[in-house]
Amino acid sequence: MLPAGLSHACAHAGRLLLDSVLPPLCLGCNDIVETPGTLCAACWQGFSFIAPPYCARCACPFAEDLGEGALCGACLAHPPRYRRARAALVYDTRSRRLVLPFKHGDRTDMARACGRWMASAGAELLAEADLVAPVPLHWRRLFTRRYNQAQLLARVVVRQSIAKSPPRLAPDLLRRRRWTGSQTGLRAQERRGNVRQAFDIHPRWASEVAGKTVLLVDDVLTTGATAAECARMLKAAGAQRVGVLTVARVL
Repeated sequence: MLPAGLSHACAHAGRLLLDSVLPPLCLGCNDIVETPGTLCAACWQGFSFIAPPYCARCACPFAEDLGEGALCGACLAHPPRYRRARAALVYDTRSRRLVLPFKHGDRTDMARACGRWMASAGAELLAEADLVAPVPLHWRRLFTRRYNQAQLLARVVVRQSIAKSPPRLAPDLLRRRRWTGSQTGLRAQERRGNVRQAFDIHPRWASEVAGKTVLLVDDVLTTGATAAECARMLKAAGAQRVGVLTVARVL
């Protein structure tokens, strides 16, 4: 075995050689950056990262601070089934250029950066979670896409947790029991109907859910229909609380 100092020097030299041939590129614009899996300064300033003040329930940003525990009008009128939701980014033109290639274009390398941002945005949710579960894909979708982007994110989020007792990753806690097709273009009510009874709990996790706090992980929170249906199933199985953490959310 090489001494620690020599091993580190060899690794550094290898990294420099690799970067000279395949330099790391910005996730947002493909300009060359110093560190793989990061954004350049221009893209970083252009992305809309979500930060307080926001709704205590769904993290919808507020124009001004309304005080601790303030809720938005939507959460007051129709409280969601999940306890709290957090997202790293506003889903807009710029963040879409991250999410769509990651979701549909085999850019699985983006999971590391997106997961880090999510872990920061959802630190309070991670601190109280017992289980972290990705929103599942139907087997037909998984067959064509070859990966579940939510599961990749969930792995990174768990690794990035700074909690004294990190939550346990439950990659197959939820199953998508029937084909629902794409939700794109559907209205909120149509989305709710489309995912109703679409999920269930995997039998091997059935005894693990009761009394636990579960954190659902997905790529984008749109109307919240999918998250709400997953939360409903988890609560029916005995989960005490359900949180939601995504890369981005639609405003």
